[in-house]
Amino acid sequence: MRVDFRSDTVTIPTAEMLEAMFTAEVGDDVFEEDPTINALEQKAAKMFGMEAGLFCPSGTQTNQIAINVHTRPGDEVICDVLSHIHVYEGGGIAANSGVSTTLIDGEKGQITAEQIKAVVKADNVHFPKSTLVSLENTCNKAGGTVYDLKKIQEIKTWCASHNIALHLDGARIFNATVAADYSTKDIGNCFDTISICLSKGLGAPVGSVLLGNKEFINQARRVRKRFGGGMRQAGYLAAAGIYALDNNVERLKTDHMNAIELGKTFQDLSFVTKVTSVETNIVMVHFDAPNTTEKVMELLTKNDIHALTLTPTSIRLVTHLDVSAEQFDFAMDFISKMNIL
Repeated sequence: MRVDFRSDTVTIPTAEMLEAMFTAEVGDDVFEEDPTINALEQKAAKMFGMEAGLFCPSGTQTNQIAINVHTRPGDEVICDVLSHIHVYEGGGIAANSGVSTTLIDGEKGQITAEQIKAVVKADNVHFPKSTLVSLENTCNKAGGTVYDLKKIQEIKTWCASHNIALHLDGARIFNATVAADYSTKDIGNCFDTISICLSKGLGAPVGSVLLGNKEFINQARRVRKRFGGGMRQAGYLAAAGIYALDNNVERLKTDHMNAIELGKTFQDLSFVTKVTSVETNIVMVHFDAPNTTEKVMELLTKNDIHALTLTPTSIRLVTHLDVSAEQFDFAMDFISKMNIL
């Protein structure tokens, strides 16, 4: 029995999602004439209380478009050292927008208003202009950590008072909202722009939506075209996104419960030094030496349980909707009995 915990991006559309895709009404989106894409953009914007949305192939593209519109070459973006836009987007901040990055060593992928205040540059020709702050909620590389709403509001207040834009990399924002005591509209009130991903956890095969005000999204549409992201009859993909938003958000709670149980099972193993506190659907397991990691990964793979090597001494497992109850029980039973001696 194969169980794939490598990422929540490995999901396959269900029969119901495929039916929604097959029956979608489509048109040419570059002419803004695809009714299903228009419906998805409007739906996502309404969920977060934003004015408009822009459908893109990936979260990397929505983040990079946002950075490009918010900044000018020579500016800087401020973010946590673990941020996806810095670590996992191919150097796009510099390559796409000519912008430098100031990194903050936050706590579990999260930064504070005080830390931002300490690194914002003075208005001096020697320094880049601090024009954008980006947060990631949940933070992938920190293990799916969830921001406290009050901390986000403090950052928003400070940034707004200093004319600095605030962007959210919300690749897993729905994991945050179902785990925390705030809503999508609470989040929308805090940010100038938001990127939401439909293919992480929600089960859609492709796609992210960039949210902002109408003027910003009009500019973003031009940048998307420049970046090669203009799509034609992509409503078939947007239909999957609509289905995901309608049906797969609340069920993320199941993934979170499974991740907590998975973390507890690993923590009970003698050769595990630490399991990062599990807040959502990401489990990070740490070992004392690289050879331990290799042995664990070899044993898991040999038994068709698949995880991701994160560092030489840690692995990552992510729960998602394509791990059935039967598969999860199989994996839990095997992991609880693991012995690498």
